[in-house]
Amino acid sequence: MQAASPKIEIDNEFCVVTRWTFQPQTATGWHRHEKDYVVMPTISGRLTIVHADGSEVETEMVAGQPYARNVGVEHDVQNRSELVVEFLEVEIKR
Repeated sequence: MQAASPKIEIDNEFCVVTRWTFQPQTATGWHRHEKDYVVMPTISGRLTIVHADGSEVETEMVAGQPYARNVGVEHDVQNRSELVVEFLEVEIKR
């Protein structure tokens, strides 16, 4: 898969806000979250989360419905659909 497009919107002493745009058939690539974070979908769609143990979960991203995760999450986020999906990721600095 090609790489999804990250764009840093804010990076200050409090947080890092990244806009992730997933064109069809793109992915973040493997990564581990070093901070707690909140995800706010801006364009609804379906993403596949591939976990470090190889398990996969299809997640319906609904614009305006946020969720939060703790530090240490390791995964690859993939858009296997034919639609654009987008979210804002807010990493909380401590």
